[in-house]
Amino acid sequence: MKPDNCIMTYTMNSGVKGSVVYTSKQISEWIESYRVGSRYVTTVNRDYFGLNPELVADFKIHNYFSEQRIQLETIPPENLKNDLQVDSTKAETILQIECKCGESYIIRSAYKKLKWSCKKCNSIVFLDRKKGLVDTEEGKAWYMTNRYFVDRNTWAR
Repeated sequence: MKPDNCIMTYTMNSGVKGSVVYTSKQISEWIESYRVGSRYVTTVNRDYFGLNPELVADFKIHNYFSEQRIQLETIPPENLKNDLQVDSTKAETILQIECKCGESYIIRSAYKKLKWSCKKCNSIVFLDRKKGLVDTEEGKAWYMTNRYFVDRNTWAR
């Protein structure tokens, strides 16, 4: 958009909204026409455009310097990818799952869960907060099991 052009957004009495690009001179002519109450006809690019001010409920003019014209800078794709990878690793929780069926594995989750299901037998395993974090090859992990009774009263802490 050229600095001398403005976007006029208008609302008709019927509720229909529209917008048109005017030059500064056309904006001055439109405001005078709106004040007097006479119909306004002008050319926009190669088209004729007419607007009856009696049917216009309100209008707003956005010039080159208004907040709606501010251009947003884009983030280069490689930086965005690296930032997302760093943020996603921070939010992950490592869980050590040990089931009574004999299955033992480590998973990563975006959330710290109180119960999970075994991927082999689909039995529910519970978070053992008394045992707390355990050492694994992937780092510290929350221990979840159904091999013994897990006191659920410690969940309230």
